[in-house]
Amino acid sequence: MSLKDLDVAGKKVLVRVDFNVPLDADNNVTDDTRISKAAPTITYLLENGAAIILMSHLGRPLKDKLEDGSVNREKYSLAPVVSTLEDHVGCQVSFVPDTIGEEAKAAVAALEPGHILLLENTRFYAGEEKGDEDLARAMAELADVYVNDAFGAAHREHASTATVARFFEPDQKSFGLLIDSELAGAEKLLNGPEKPVTAIVGGAKVSDKILLLEKLLDFADNIIIGGAMAYTFSLAKGGKVGNSLVERDKTDNALALLKKAEANGTKIYLPVDTKVGKEFANETPSAVVNAGEIGDEWEGLDIGPESIKNFSEVIATSKSILWNGPMGVFEMSNFAIGTNAVAEAVATATQENGAYSLIGGGDSVSAVNKAGLSEKVSFISTGGGAMLELLEGKELPGIKAIRG
Repeated sequence: MSLKDLDVAGKKVLVRVDFNVPLDADNNVTDDTRISKAAPTITYLLENGAAIILMSHLGRPLKDKLEDGSVNREKYSLAPVVSTLEDHVGCQVSFVPDTIGEEAKAAVAALEPGHILLLENTRFYAGEEKGDEDLARAMAELADVYVNDAFGAAHREHASTATVARFFEPDQKSFGLLIDSELAGAEKLLNGPEKPVTAIVGGAKVSDKILLLEKLLDFADNIIIGGAMAYTFSLAKGGKVGNSLVERDKTDNALALLKKAEANGTKIYLPVDTKVGKEFANETPSAVVNAGEIGDEWEGLDIGPESIKNFSEVIATSKSILWNGPMGVFEMSNFAIGTNAVAEAVATATQENGAYSLIGGGDSVSAVNKAGLSEKVSFISTGGGAMLELLEGKELPGIKAIRG
């Protein structure tokens, strides 16, 4: 059921959002992408007379407890999100420092249509990540209607993302506008994309991306591989990788992927040169060397200029583009050149050649935002892991819970 098919007027609507956003030392939100992307659903519900109850997780509080074993409520509270959220929805947002307890129940009972209440971090409860039915039931009892708009957590079978949906009838639950757009974005790549299709895959580990790469072989014409995972491919082909981050136990997987790509007629593009550093630091001495010729005292930290040229040429001729993962250590300005160049190439292909470009979450989104190119690509996903699993062909628990 679509959000716009739900009867929400005068109803209390429980909305699972993804406000798992980065905070600085002063608890200021440093990247509000996920909050801004949730705003259209919240605004729609406000305009249609709903009383809105928002819930989200933030970080992993149960894995970072205080010395006495208690939850660090100050560090992981959602309270700092309120002012940023108010800026995006244009009205006051109330906050309650609980999720299902008596204080939360009282705040919900007093909530009037046209108003917003944000509940405290769902992960303060151990049952959240276990998909606990009792916790989910308590959440469901707060509202008349449930809306899941937390795409970034849709691959988790948690109480607030999947289990809670079981306590609502089919006509009392739906996806929000963000999840609808995420699913539509992925569909454009998975079902009959305009060719040629180019996938740009980066990041640290081949092991994290094996399933994605295998799925991409089914429909991509070109696969560009960068980031530290490229060193595993280089090692597999007999190259020297020095002190570069590499998965020595995954070289067989890398060779198998190269072999399957050749059989499928998919072109895989690996870096032909690498920008190396003496140590993992922005100001370290650096040099550019041929791929597979990294000295013992050096480590690869970015792709080199020839690789940038090659990758940009492939991207320029593409009509459908997926980008998941940076080309190097883009957090360091001296080793962000490759990632920024790819971002520019994707934006240019989108704006000038009419390509459809999907930025698949995580670091790729940060790179595009940092480069000021977020408005020049077709779609930016708010969920790195969720989008990855969706593109791998997996059924996401948070999606299945609504679809039934």
